Amino acid sequence: MSQTNFDPLLLIGESEGSPVDTVAKPYVCNIRGKPEFVHALPTGVVELQPVASPSGDCTPEPSWGRGYQVSGTQTTIPDPQYGEQTKMEFVANEVVYEPHWASREAAAAFGITLIEPGQGLRMQSPIRVLHDTPFEYGMFAGQQCPYLPKAERFQLQPSVCTDLEHHNFPHVFSSVDPQLPLVISVGRYWPQRAKIFLADLWVPQGMALYIPPRPKIPDAAYIDLHGNRNSALACWRGGAQRSVQTLTLLPKDSGYFFWFWNALPTVHPLLTQP
Repeated sequence: MSQTNFDPLLLIGESEGSPVDTVAKPYVCNIRGKPEFVHALPTGVVELQPVASPSGDCTPEPSWGRGYQVSGTQTTIPDPQYGEQTKMEFVANEVVYEPHWASREAAAAFGITLIEPGQGLRMQSPIRVLHDTPFEYGMFAGQQCPYLPKAERFQLQPSVCTDLEHHNFPHVFSSVDPQLPLVISVGRYWPQRAKIFLADLWVPQGMALYIPPRPKIPDAAYIDLHGNRNSALACWRGGAQRSVQTLTLLPKDSGYFFWFWNALPTVHPLLTQP
């Protein structure tokens, strides 16, 4: 009798990362499309200033991303050592993430700095040793919801939920896949205005995004959020590739997270190559 075998479904695969001492090597630079962490920027590398976060509630709402009203929130602390979760209620039936190529302006609208080849910047990190870690994101990684009860967390869901975060350490997301761009979902949430703006940033191959440490700030006018569960979104444009390779700078066994999520189905329109 014939037998049919299926390959296991990849959600997120993680490999051993390379340690980065952010005191000895506080600079990240983009050398021919790959991140390098150095004590000082090499000659010829253009130094960028990380995007500054404007202060004050008079800051205008962003012109990037699709806006949604937030009708309520509920925060729990299931793991006091590592972070807290805030469930958000949106006034909507579905949630559309507005797609944009990660230009300098689009990234800056969410507090993120785009690093192109030949550019670099000085990082800030309260955690001294981070790891530049290889990840492989499968095209179905977004169908997993980490906020469900434990018995359901590793089941594929029929829709993709909103899954965003901020935390007390920096990220460097590097688009290093040889075939496809990287996709990072972003949001800017205005608690006092009860409004959130959502988008997908498509990071061209060979470019990177720097997200500074974002601890919790009481009474902040807005909170910049990000998520990489949909990193392999470009796979859905067709073709044989089912996953995306990427590098992410993050701590190995530390860091404090603030997760924000919503259970409504999300829509992520696809972009063609620029």
